[in-house]
Amino acid sequence: MALIALTGGIASGKSTIARHLADHGAVIVDADQIVRDVQSAGSPVLARIAEEFGAEVIRADGSLDRPALGARVFGDESRLAALNAIVHPAVRIESARRFAQVFADDPDAVVVYDVPLLVEARVDDPWDLIVVAHAPTDVRMGRLVEIRGLSESEASARIAAQVSDDRRLAVADVVIDTAGTLAETAAQVDRLWEELPRLTRTALAR
Repeated sequence: MALIALTGGIASGKSTIARHLADHGAVIVDADQIVRDVQSAGSPVLARIAEEFGAEVIRADGSLDRPALGARVFGDESRLAALNAIVHPAVRIESARRFAQVFADDPDAVVVYDVPLLVEARVDDPWDLIVVAHAPTDVRMGRLVEIRGLSESEASARIAAQVSDDRRLAVADVVIDTAGTLAETAAQVDRLWEELPRLTRTALAR
């Protein structure tokens, strides 16, 4: 049984690492998917978002208009904090429920929580291990421009809006360097999986 937090900045290769861990048998719990689930049409969270940010953030079919909501909070710390105060508690409750369900089904499971906002919201949770996906800013910029089609200014703004690399690296038990090839990243994940029993014992002993 192990509960691992996996985090990293935008375009850091975090999803690639999660896929490789899943190939090894880990159960991946996706924080972004939980956010979408708790904000689904008709949910109490979505109703509170509409109260706070206006009915304009709700589409005609009752679902959340994410671009409209994003326009209201991007670059505005107070508005973002208001949104997080609505969403984060619900995500925490739902993620805990999903962790518990996995461990109830398989007490020996390795659960990996794929969580972009670990440092911002979840760093003090009782993780057995914190894994950080890391690549230099210029590499991540290139991925955002070349793969996701963002302009350089858009890519720079996305990266700048997130917590700094230094703050992520400061909480890491393990850092996986994703700046190289996919094969090099996969090899690091393989080593992590092999060393997981020792690494989790070491982390718990601190």
